[in-house]
Amino acid sequence: MRRITLLCSAFLLIACAKTEDAPPVDTGLAVAPATIPEAAPAPAPIDLKTVAGKYTFTGKNEAGDTTLVTFELDAPADTTGWMLTFPKRKPIPQRVIAVAGDSIVLEAGPYASEIYKGVQVRTNTVYRLQDGKLIGRTVARYEGGPDSVRIIMSEGIRK
Repeated sequence: MRRITLLCSAFLLIACAKTEDAPPVDTGLAVAPATIPEAAPAPAPIDLKTVAGKYTFTGKNEAGDTTLVTFELDAPADTTGWMLTFPKRKPIPQRVIAVAGDSIVLEAGPYASEIYKGVQVRTNTVYRLQDGKLIGRTVARYEGGPDSVRIIMSEGIRK
């Protein structure tokens, strides 16, 4: 019995051993090299000088079918002095957090919400320049309001 076990083990060891000298097996099937699609070119970096100006914005819900707010944005050619102004209200300072790639990142608040009366809100917005318009996505975080977070999609046209 020991001899049979020893012979089987030896046979398995030899059968499973890899030989590095063996040529690759030709299956007769031609395999085309994988084609990798070319990546889209990166958008041009945004320049605050080309964005500078005063814009009139419409802010809508994520579906884009309901207007939530209208406002103006004063965008200087540098990172200081950005102001958001709702109708019949004092300007709200915007802090430029980053200007990178094709995006401008702003934050503001807390300030009185235009959507929920009597509620304070903090906002983080990313703007991109597309076809001469500033296109933005704002995450609004409300303090003690009916909804704690809301996404606002906005489009601004230069005056």
